[in-house]
Amino acid sequence: MGKSLFDAFAPSREVFEEIDEALGERLSRLIFEGPADELTLTANTQPALMAVSLAATRALEREFGILAAKAAFVAGHSLGEYSALAAAGALSIPDAARLLRRRGEAMQAAVPVGEGAMAALIGKVDVATAEEIAREGSSAGVVVVANDNNVGNVVISGEKAAVDAALAAAKAKGVRAIALNVSAPFHSPLMQPAAEAMADALAKVEIAPLAAPVVANVTARPVSEPATIRKLLVDQITGRVRWRESVEWMAMEGGVARFVEIGAGKQLSGMVKRNAPDAETLALNEPADLEAFAKTL
Repeated sequence: MGKSLFDAFAPSREVFEEIDEALGERLSRLIFEGPADELTLTANTQPALMAVSLAATRALEREFGILAAKAAFVAGHSLGEYSALAAAGALSIPDAARLLRRRGEAMQAAVPVGEGAMAALIGKVDVATAEEIAREGSSAGVVVVANDNNVGNVVISGEKAAVDAALAAAKAKGVRAIALNVSAPFHSPLMQPAAEAMADALAKVEIAPLAAPVVANVTARPVSEPATIRKLLVDQITGRVRWRESVEWMAMEGGVARFVEIGAGKQLSGMVKRNAPDAETLALNEPADLEAFAKTL
């Protein structure tokens, strides 16, 4: 992941080096070489995904002259919101790396392993149905809608017994449900200790003016004011990722016809296409992707 960017572009190498220095370790080696079980620890995954996104963004800026100011909006899914903010100049890359390392550690520590769970509701399910399923599961404990990704892909999160009860409710309604292999119940009230830790961490960093507004996960609306962004990043820890609504707002109200996913993979591009079928989507993962995109501008 990200190795081709490191090899192709000096600005990308600088990003990986900045993050290694900020964290005091060779995260770049783990990103490029693994082992996978260490990379997938949330304290590593979060800064690692940001690193790849910002390595691509820096190459777009320095090699091709494509700046964040050319975008109408920036947005990111969950931890990706930090990548979006760094791309827009609101967070320095070292600060974003340190914040995401702290975020991953705090989220993992908030709930003992095995006490929380998450599950994806797949197929003929919308957020209203998911909320009803979560309400039925809440008789056994805390469970909420955590990620409203798109119609047909809604994630619930909470105490394991409550998620299990919600899965039974989903089955009774004919909704396909898949338990997710995650280490904690992200984006649920159980993450409150992590929210408190992030409030403290965010209070110590500068949030600079943005080159483009960020469409926030918890409001699904654009925001540019640093104090509001700081608050929403804290709220995001326990709050719902309103990705479907964010994409719909950008496409319908914001006039966005082209969505560009920068970083590792194409998962968000698929979600965007399901939420805004008429929009163009591009995923920029490899050097050739960046070069081809630059030629279209």
